[in-house]
Amino acid sequence: MNYNWNWGILFEEPYLDWLISGVGWTMAVSVAAWVIAFSLGSVVGVMRTLPNRVARGIGTAYVELFRNVPLLVQLFLWYFVLPELLPEDWGRWVKRDLPLPEYTTAVVGLGFYTASRVAEQVRSGIESIPRGQAMAGYASGLTTAQVYRYVLLPVGYRLIVPPLTSEFLTIFKNSSLALTIGVLELTAQSRQITEYTFQGFEAFTAATVIYVVITLTVTAGMSLVERRAHMPGFIAGGR
Repeated sequence: MNYNWNWGILFEEPYLDWLISGVGWTMAVSVAAWVIAFSLGSVVGVMRTLPNRVARGIGTAYVELFRNVPLLVQLFLWYFVLPELLPEDWGRWVKRDLPLPEYTTAVVGLGFYTASRVAEQVRSGIESIPRGQAMAGYASGLTTAQVYRYVLLPVGYRLIVPPLTSEFLTIFKNSSLALTIGVLELTAQSRQITEYTFQGFEAFTAATVIYVVITLTVTAGMSLVERRAHMPGFIAGGR
């Protein structure tokens, strides 16, 4: 292979700025989408465990709908199809006046998709708690909301720290799909560097290294959280 290696191109302007900007947009999409995913996923996960049949049905429908449709298809639906289905004024606002429409759409699409996966983690965490703990709460005079607030959720969240860490890493990596609707995150910036310099190996190697460094940093941090949240006697505690 007659390839002209040039690693120094990554430190020249404007390519270095493009990589830095890409990292920033990747983090912005991932963190904002994670806020939606964790908040909405927690609500849906709790609904899946409530004794109310209607609430369980709504939670199940949400999970099955968003979990079983590919993320890329969902992003296209949010970005291209939804504005056409809204009333004319609303659709025009989404297409023309919504601040950062590509970024907003990526955050919403990624957040709603990941919420369906987080919901299953929350549900499994709650259902892994021995039923006697909830019964003890009811016997103490707590309402259903208080049983969830003071008994089930504090324990359940501690049990699902490892799978939640995996979900955050997944949402971070899935943020690369945002390039398909125009967000210049890390993968998109690497591709842009390739198009301008024809140094594709260097550009995507740099992107790979950045992805690995960030994911390993998150994993190391969450390992500390996992050890502090470990509950003796529960398998999901990890060690």
